[in-house]
Amino acid sequence: MDKSTYYVSVQSRSVLTQQGASPYEWEIEATPEEADQVRIELDMMQEKEEEALGYMFPWPDTPQQSSNVLFQSSLDNVYRTIYQLGTPATRQQMEELRLLSDMT
Repeated sequence: MDKSTYYVSVQSRSVLTQQGASPYEWEIEATPEEADQVRIELDMMQEKEEEALGYMFPWPDTPQQSSNVLFQSSLDNVYRTIYQLGTPATRQQMEELRLLSDMT
């Protein structure tokens, strides 16, 4: 299946086909199914972030650290997928920002 260019914003949790539709951080080349996978991962990251926000005022027995670990793991998954599907410019920028030290 042919790949198309998509514009991904981790900040706004979006994967768009039109470059000017919204601000974005990354460009990827993906099939529609791969773009859907990025959307799913962004949704999962949003869920983990909301769970972490529930622990803003932790009590001594609150698993705040484990919640943060789950969010970070989800964020790392998103960045790995973006890197794998990313354009050469996206990959270079991610490498320069050292977002994925285990991939570069």
